[in-house]
Amino acid sequence: MHEFIDVLFAQYTTYAPLDVTLELIAVIFGFLSVWFAKQNNIWVFPTGLISTGIFVYLLYNWALLGDMLINAYYFVMSIYGWYIWTRKTDDDFTPISRTTALEKKTSALIFLTTLIFVYAVYQSADKWISWTAYVDTLTTAVFFVGMWLMARRKIENWIFWIVGDVISVPLYIYKGLTLTSIQYLIFTFIAIYGYLAWRKTLSNT
Repeated sequence: MHEFIDVLFAQYTTYAPLDVTLELIAVIFGFLSVWFAKQNNIWVFPTGLISTGIFVYLLYNWALLGDMLINAYYFVMSIYGWYIWTRKTDDDFTPISRTTALEKKTSALIFLTTLIFVYAVYQSADKWISWTAYVDTLTTAVFFVGMWLMARRKIENWIFWIVGDVISVPLYIYKGLTLTSIQYLIFTFIAIYGYLAWRKTLSNT
């Protein structure tokens, strides 16, 4: 067990203390953001802004372009979501709902556009040097759709989070970002509970 832990965290011996501290802070606020999302609480967005802002800085330094783009997108969508969740419609705040036919088409468009965009970023930066780039491109597209649906308070957002989180756990271990991998593992369970909680709320409306 001791050897296994050493393997998981050995890469941190080469990181600057500031980067390790920032990753830990980002992970903590990431946990808070997902927990608040499960609770259908507006604090999902300010905590998310802190987490994603830090990750944009770290992932840029670590040359993980797809991951950096995910977090930059999260940052922007957190501002958008914050506005949507607090906007009143018919004397009430935007409720949890299911995606419409138009929103499903928009989700598909976001997914395909993201695949093309991230491919172009990797191609222009000449970063197609590992199979992780292809997986990174896929998870970026999955998370982009998930974040857009969450900002619009659509219950299907949790399905995209679950799929993306499950893929990200082994991916981040392989990349040497163990703390972030653990974060995504916990995110998976929170996303499952979040889906169940939102479904219960939706069925009671």
